[in-house]
Amino acid sequence: MNQTPAIRLAGLRKSFGSLTAVDGVDLTIRPGEVVALLGPNGAGKSTTIDLALGLARPTSGTAELFGAEPIRAIREGRVGAMLQGGALLPTLTVAECVALVASAHRHPLSVAEALERARCTEIAKQRVAKLSGGQMQRARFAVAVVSDPDLLFLDEPTAAMDVEARRTFWQSMREFTEEGRTVVFATHYLDEADTYADRIVMLARGRVVADGTPAEVKAVVSGRRIRATAGFAWSPAVESALAALPGVRSVEHRAGQLALVSDDSDSTLRALLAGYDDIHDIEVTAHTMDEAFLALTEAHETEGATR
Repeated sequence: MNQTPAIRLAGLRKSFGSLTAVDGVDLTIRPGEVVALLGPNGAGKSTTIDLALGLARPTSGTAELFGAEPIRAIREGRVGAMLQGGALLPTLTVAECVALVASAHRHPLSVAEALERARCTEIAKQRVAKLSGGQMQRARFAVAVVSDPDLLFLDEPTAAMDVEARRTFWQSMREFTEEGRTVVFATHYLDEADTYADRIVMLARGRVVADGTPAEVKAVVSGRRIRATAGFAWSPAVESALAALPGVRSVEHRAGQLALVSDDSDSTLRALLAGYDDIHDIEVTAHTMDEAFLALTEAHETEGATR
């Protein structure tokens, strides 16, 4: 069955004078997907969201939400957004801000339900000017979901939140996405993308450099990492011997802890155990999202610098 994409970006470009913030982005997001936008500062994440929402006019290319211009979906209350530049009226209470936005939509959630979804019930009567950074983010989330949207954009949603507040936020987000909503969130927290996204779109210099599941994105960094506690004395000769083991690409040693990156972890591990019987506490892991992020963005930065 054909299903109209929640988001379709085609050949999207945005330039500010000589600076190209978004450079030919093609992206289709299906209803029900939870997609993380990753990339270093200046990668084009926020500008891409602004273009998708119709808040900025593209230099070229098109943006559609549910098969039409963004303004149509927004007017119908199908889209919610929590943007970095969004502000709430400081003299109003949290509940009053949510009620004000609810009044502009045809079929909103009740104010109480929106507050509950955002875990804002206990701060409903606090004035916006008195909110902490984390509380402000939760209040902005309540405002974003009160229209009961099918599609939600979140730009750095957990900025200014501590660890516990971030956990609480994502618990509420899980409840929202379990109902089949589409969510696109930009984040600097790689663990959030790895844990909560069905799909990761990685940007660098305004271009998409990776697009896939978290496992697929991490797989672009080949090999595995072998960590172990080494009981032997370290020396240049030992380092050279370890570097010569089958599959080994790099060797690190610090405070008795050994780390090998290998393209063939099984062969490396067999040779390691055969040659060093005082190795223990062995751990073999896939590469992390941080390593994939650095490898992809650094490769693109190098490519851009050589053009």
